[in-house]
Amino acid sequence: FPLHWMAVDRTVLACESAWTEEGRLVPAEQLTRRLSGDLQLPANSVLLPLHPWQARELGHRPAVAALLDAGLLHDLGPGGEPWHPTSSVRTVHQPGAPAMLKLSLGVRITNSRRENLRKELHRGVEVHRLLRTGLAEQWRAANPRFDIVRDPAWLAVDTADGAALPGLDVMIRHNPFGAGDDAVCIAGLTAPRPWPGRSHTHSRLAEIVNHLATRTGRPTGAVAAEWFLRYLDQVVRPVLWLDATAGVALEAHQQNTLVILDPAGWPVGGRYRDNQGYYFRESHRAALERRLPGIGSASDTFVPDAVTDERFAYYLGINNVLGLIGAFGAQRLADERVLLAAFRRFLASVSALGSPLPAQLLEKPTLRCKANLLTRLHGLDELVGPVDTQSVYVTIAN
Repeated sequence: FPLHWMAVDRTVLACESAWTEEGRLVPAEQLTRRLSGDLQLPANSVLLPLHPWQARELGHRPAVAALLDAGLLHDLGPGGEPWHPTSSVRTVHQPGAPAMLKLSLGVRITNSRRENLRKELHRGVEVHRLLRTGLAEQWRAANPRFDIVRDPAWLAVDTADGAALPGLDVMIRHNPFGAGDDAVCIAGLTAPRPWPGRSHTHSRLAEIVNHLATRTGRPTGAVAAEWFLRYLDQVVRPVLWLDATAGVALEAHQQNTLVILDPAGWPVGGRYRDNQGYYFRESHRAALERRLPGIGSASDTFVPDAVTDERFAYYLGINNVLGLIGAFGAQRLADERVLLAAFRRFLASVSALGSPLPAQLLEKPTLRCKANLLTRLHGLDELVGPVDTQSVYVTIAN
C-alpha cells in the first residue's frame, strides 16, 4: 500500500538524527523527502509519513484537527511507491530503499497500543550512538554476524503548546537487508502455516529441517540438533556478550529476533530489532555514562539489575530458546530432552562471558514467566508506567 503523507509546519516539528552517509549527518527530514516520490510541499514544512490506517484514525482526534485548522498540519493524502508490512506489523519495507519506517498504529497488538512514545524515539537514536562509541566494533570482533537493526532518526509532532502529540511520528530504521538475504523472524519461522497445494499446515522450520535431512541423508533429529546448536552460537551468544560486556540486555523474544539463513537453511547470523526493548543495567550506569555522557536521561532505559535479570531470563531464555525447543518438539522434529541437554551444555560454556543469565537458568529452581493473557485481563499497557509493574509475571518451575 502507499503511505499517507502529512506536511508538518516546522514550528510544531520535533526530530532527531544520527543517520550518517560517508561521515556526514543526514537530517531526518531529508530522509523522508527521499522516500516520498514527487509530493508537493507547502512552504516551511516537512514531510511525515503515516500508516494509512493511522491516518484515518487520526481524523477523529481533536488535537490533530486543531493543528489542521491552524494550518500547522496539511493532509497530503496517499502517495509514493507501495510499501510492504513486515512481521513487526507496523514496520514497513520497500525493496531497495535504504530505510524502513516504524510507524505508529493506534491498535492494541499483544498488550499495548502501538503508538511510538517519545522516549522510545530517543532510545533508538541513543542506542545507535552508543554502538558507535566503539562498542559495535568490539561486538563484531567477537560476533561478526550479529547486529542490532539501527533506528538512528525520527520525526514527530508537538502541539502548539510544545507537548508531544501521540500518533503522529515515524522512526526511520536502517534497512541492512539485501534482495538475496534470507532474514527470518523466529516467531514466523516456528509458526505452523498453510502451504500451496498441501492439506495440512507446518512451519518453515520444519520445511528447512526436513529438506536438510533429505539432502544430507542424516536423521531429522540430528539435523534439528545441529541447527539448534548453530542458532545458539550465531544468535544467543552475541546477545549474552552484549549483556556481559556493556550491561545492555535485549528484549530478545521470538518476535524481536531475526535469524539469517544461508541458502541451505542453516543459521549464519542474526539481527535484533526493536527500539522499545532495551534494559540498561543500573550496575553498568557509570561505564555507560563514560561511553556516552547523558545516556538514559531522555530515554528512561536504566533498570535495576534484579528486574533486568527477571525480564532477560523470560525474553531470551523462556520465550526465545525454550519456545524454539518447544517448536522442534511439538512439530516432531527433535526430542526436546536432547535439545534441553544441548542448551545446558551451551549455557555452561558461555558462563565465562560474564552475563548472569546462564547461572540463573542453570541454577534457580524457579523462573519468572510473563503471563500475556493475565496482563491483558488486568488491562495493562506494557509501554505505560514503571518497567517492573507493566506486565504480570508468574513463577514457574525451572
